[in-house]
Amino acid sequence: MANSRTTEPAGTPDTAGTLDTKAVLTGMYAAEAKYLAAGGPGEASFDLLAPYFSTDVVLRQAAELPYGGVWRGHAGMERFFLVMSRVWAVFDLVEQEFLATGATAVVRTRVHAVARTTGRALDFPILQTIKVAHGRITEVDPFYWDTAAVAEACAVPQD
Repeated sequence: MANSRTTEPAGTPDTAGTLDTKAVLTGMYAAEAKYLAAGGPGEASFDLLAPYFSTDVVLRQAAELPYGGVWRGHAGMERFFLVMSRVWAVFDLVEQEFLATGATAVVRTRVHAVARTTGRALDFPILQTIKVAHGRITEVDPFYWDTAAVAEACAVPQD
């Protein structure tokens, strides 16, 4: 039974960072689902996700992607989610496997996505390395098997 004085939801890292990496990641993915269900970027508060990310978190996306680049801090993560919502009408994490859950976690995810501009559906895997320190995610590096296919699915043909 939860303590009525607890202010953070179960799975949220505490200030001492005592949760293990897998708990931080599963908590973050659950919070991301709630964030998206509440309307996502521009509608829901990023406060649902913020407790899982270090204030100086770094997310590196391949430059070839429509949301490529380096995203830093909570403001950068919030902007990243906004850009993703403009690129994808659907971005479902169909299947996930935690391959390692130490200070650097490795997560394999199968994604089903539908590009907002073209309506094209795409199924693809992503492998991510995610670093966690003091109960917070500090770095995220996703690796796509085929960045060209992702970029092509999102590209509007030029006349």
